[in-house]
Amino acid sequence: MTASPGRRVLLAAPRGYCAGVDRAVIAVEKALEQYGAPIYVRHEIVHNKYVVQTLEKKGAVFVERTEEVPPGNIVMFSAHGVAPVVHEEAEQGRLATIDATCPLVTKVHKEAVRYAKEDYDILLIGHEGHEEVIGTSGEAPEHIQLVDGPGDVDKVEVRDPSKVVWLSQTTLSVDETMETVDALKTKFPGLVSPPSDDICYATQNRQLAVKQMGAEAELVIVVGSRNSSNSKRLVEVAKLAGAREAYLVDFADEIDEAWLEGVTTVGVTSGASVPEVLVEQVLQWLAERGYGDVEIVKAAEESITFSLPKELRRDLREEAAALVAERGGSGTTEA
Repeated sequence: MTASPGRRVLLAAPRGYCAGVDRAVIAVEKALEQYGAPIYVRHEIVHNKYVVQTLEKKGAVFVERTEEVPPGNIVMFSAHGVAPVVHEEAEQGRLATIDATCPLVTKVHKEAVRYAKEDYDILLIGHEGHEEVIGTSGEAPEHIQLVDGPGDVDKVEVRDPSKVVWLSQTTLSVDETMETVDALKTKFPGLVSPPSDDICYATQNRQLAVKQMGAEAELVIVVGSRNSSNSKRLVEVAKLAGAREAYLVDFADEIDEAWLEGVTTVGVTSGASVPEVLVEQVLQWLAERGYGDVEIVKAAEESITFSLPKELRRDLREEAAALVAERGGSGTTEA
């Protein structure tokens, strides 16, 4: 590595894989080892192009709809979670299932079910069309309405202002979410908050590190995919924190050298679904251009881990074959 005087890189810590993503990716790899290919995965297991391509090479098959999986096979649900109707679709399709939903997303699902049973109107703060929002909304569609930022607050209507609670997508910007919550509280003073913050620890920690570096870095490079909500939020947080420019890239070769013009300090971080190898490639790219001096910006320590899905302890190929035999119809169970 080489360094030019005055040029440096601020490297965020923590960055990259969170516990939920790590669990989901390992779950796919373990399923492939135990049961052989193909292992079908409904939607991308996590929102990262490199991870998805790597797992495809090992035998994972990503599908958008449960109906695309042939009877008698194994389907895994992604870290973002799915609605109850998707579990029903898998059962009807004679599929064995592995649920790799992040436990922090599962927590929000359980909150939605509980508040719906208590007949609350649930205001779900999140981005329309995101898999996590679709999954959470599916837990109690008659009680949940989406609030996609502060601009949506004016159109929110509820049955009883004294029985309203807010929940949120786990990967949002902390600041934007609280801005939306404040606007909702102005409209509904009796608004109830969930028992604990829905935005996950990893999202908050990564945003905090970017806030710390954004005040010093003229340029921030966020490694992550464009369909990754938490990665896109890091770009927004960097700009709000003072960075002149911030860009999202999947790979080092997407960086434009023109971005470095007049830049002495580059901040580097990565979204919660990004493997460290992609960050290392960005650091190497920067070092080759004189930014070899790397300083760590540490915002928090992370030691959380999640156990693997319990379904990996069973013979799912045998279960899938039994479902086909029990309910009739042909299946494809090749290993």
